[in-house]
Amino acid sequence: MWFWLAITALLMWSGSDLFSKIGSRPDDKYSHWKMVMAVGFVMGLHAMYEIFVGKTPISMEVIIAYLPASALYIASMVLGYVGLRYIELSVSSPICNSSGAIAALLTFFFLGQRLSALQTVAIALVCAGVIALGIVEYMEDDDARLERQKTANIQYSRSLLALLLPVLYCILDAAGTFADVLILETLDESMANVAYELTFLAMAVFAFLYVVVFKHQKLSIPRETPKLVAGIFETAGQFAYVYAIGANAVAAAPIISAYCAASVLWSRLFLKEKLSWKHYVAISVAIVGIVIVGVLDEIG
Repeated sequence: MWFWLAITALLMWSGSDLFSKIGSRPDDKYSHWKMVMAVGFVMGLHAMYEIFVGKTPISMEVIIAYLPASALYIASMVLGYVGLRYIELSVSSPICNSSGAIAALLTFFFLGQRLSALQTVAIALVCAGVIALGIVEYMEDDDARLERQKTANIQYSRSLLALLLPVLYCILDAAGTFADVLILETLDESMANVAYELTFLAMAVFAFLYVVVFKHQKLSIPRETPKLVAGIFETAGQFAYVYAIGANAVAAAPIISAYCAASVLWSRLFLKEKLSWKHYVAISVAIVGIVIVGVLDEIG
């Protein structure tokens, strides 16, 4: 059963990447806040299920205790949604999912945890792949960029901001993971997850007030449906992840850690994104490192 749960988590999270990209329209400067609305709504529904059906206890004290991690995770996701308006998913996803390597470095520097030789190599691979990907993306000739982007019918100009946003996502998500390490020493994981979902719901309410009430933006069901689907996939992936890791962490981790590879595949198949061979070499190096980090993290 763990195998199918791991596959489900991989498919759900990569599907969330895909539909988040579809919902992040370059012509809608509020698309990231609308994504927050959709994801927060779905997470809020799941939190209600956990509280009233699953009988997970929750209190304001728990929500406040987990708030540092919640705030970092949510901030990273908001920046990730902004970034999807400016860069291909196949470039963004591997950078964002390098956060595990950064989290490992944070625990090494601040908590004194030792890194094995293989962990050091894995982190080096992730860093090398991400740096190489950034260099290739930024140094690419404008004519070559426009030529390969014709298939996707979306043109992205060379921009330092486009690369900076997924990097910021990576850093903030890693900081959230680091906060998890500290907070979950004294807090139950199921309660922490519900606290996170309720905080995301609160952010969704804020986003609704900001976009609809104050900015007078209309919500269109056909345009916003991909965002809602992304929220469903994100929440379902988290659910499958918890049970897959709980059943067989060592075997499930490498499968789930490879979900950004699936995201790259979906971007090629469904979004018609086309990268140069240099992009794919850099992405492959980063993904190998991400998978190794994921495996060693669960073994450790």
